[in-house]
Amino acid sequence: MKLGDGVEQAIHCVLLMSGLSETGVLSAQALAEFHGVSPSYLLKHLQAMAGAGLLESVPGPKGGYRLAKPADKITLLDIVVAVEGPEPAFRCAEIRQRGPNPVAKHFFKSPCAVNAAMLKAERAYRAELKQVTIADLGSRGGSELGKAIATRSCAFFDLHERNRSTTAKE
Repeated sequence: MKLGDGVEQAIHCVLLMSGLSETGVLSAQALAEFHGVSPSYLLKHLQAMAGAGLLESVPGPKGGYRLAKPADKITLLDIVVAVEGPEPAFRCAEIRQRGPNPVAKHFFKSPCAVNAAMLKAERAYRAELKQVTIADLGSRGGSELGKAIATRSCAFFDLHERNRSTTAKE
């Protein structure tokens, strides 16, 4: 299974926004700049996540995006579904019933074994994604890499965070 690039971008943007102050927002342009991605492509995914209730879109010249709910309430599955849609990755087209000399139709009353196996795997994959929250990923910053990313994020917030509250995180 291959997820679109938007999923990676969306997860990293949500993870970054989890570090904003209570009233802070980041523009789509700033988020795209931070991650070195296309602003128009990213905006599509930010809007999808806002539509799914994961992000809040704050309008106006000082507007942008922020989390619509706590980081411990946003799972990787929530983000994947917001960006990729709720449909399963595998969609059975019943090709076993096509082609020359197909077997009798009564054999197709039971579900396709290939479809059943693929959907079982998808349920397991989704169950795993549902177990991991943005807060879980954010709490893994104790490594040298995690500290470097935190330093980079803080410096970026100093330049780009809008509507920062007086109780901003340091």
